[in-house]
Amino acid sequence: MTYDLNSRQNISWFGAFFILLGLMGAGLIIGSFAGFGIFAAMTGKGLGQFEKEMQNPANLQAIRIVQLVSTFFMFFLPAYLTALIINRKPGKFLGFNFYFSAKQFAVVIAIMLAALPLVGSLAELNKIIPLPASLEKTFKGLEDAYSKTVLVLSKITGFADYIYALIVMGLAPAIFEEVFFRGGMQNILTRWMKNPLMAIIITSILFSLIHGSWYGFLPRIALGIILGLLYQYSGSLWIAILAHFFHNGLIVTQIYYLTVKGKPIEDSMNETMPLWWGIIGLVVLWALFIVFRKNAEKERKEKFPPEDRAVEEKWMA
Repeated sequence: MTYDLNSRQNISWFGAFFILLGLMGAGLIIGSFAGFGIFAAMTGKGLGQFEKEMQNPANLQAIRIVQLVSTFFMFFLPAYLTALIINRKPGKFLGFNFYFSAKQFAVVIAIMLAALPLVGSLAELNKIIPLPASLEKTFKGLEDAYSKTVLVLSKITGFADYIYALIVMGLAPAIFEEVFFRGGMQNILTRWMKNPLMAIIITSILFSLIHGSWYGFLPRIALGIILGLLYQYSGSLWIAILAHFFHNGLIVTQIYYLTVKGKPIEDSMNETMPLWWGIIGLVVLWALFIVFRKNAEKERKEKFPPEDRAVEEKWMA
């Protein structure tokens, strides 16, 4: 049952997976209470006003801090604690290593740019999928609430605020979510199921579901699969974090650009692309992943410790 020489062999991967989920649930509760406390301290508003005031632009800084704290408790901390419970070197287990080169960064950026047409076309496909009237009404209500929160978070008042937004809305979520979904969930599922592709797909579906947006469901699954493949091929969580941050950063930058030009941000949130663009994007992604995988295999061969490689080959056999 070991993954590397630092694993604690008295805990199965099945057990590790449910430890991760249990800690995420606990983190959700703790993060919610911490968020309530921070919001009350920063705004003077009570718990009864929380839901309404979370969509008030006047509370922008408090809302950003609450989002930051809640995602830390819900994603980063559970994954790190799970890794600490099942492995003597949690950072190494999660994938915080340097099994990559500067050359890979350029390929990763190209992959994330090529993903844009695919994600845009899947957003269009998501819109045209027929739904029962009652379900569509429910999803529309959830989407409206989600959009209002995003619009509030997207208010950027100047260049300094743009840099701050890049950190709070771009970098921090990229780190917290990648640690949980790729370093934690995908990592554990791969070792439990011994099927990396299935682990990537399951993780990507859960990654999309947890964002609570039906109209972004398929695009986020695609994004999750891309991030999962980058993590699987490279073996480094930094690669997935870089890709996720670049994706988030593009969104924040687009919002900043629209703000500077005095254009409505709402229009950018509903952008889609023709379905045939997705086919082109998929072909380009396939070619780029061939290049990335070949380079990643070379880097891992050179940098992956021989003793860890021997153990990994044994459990994947």
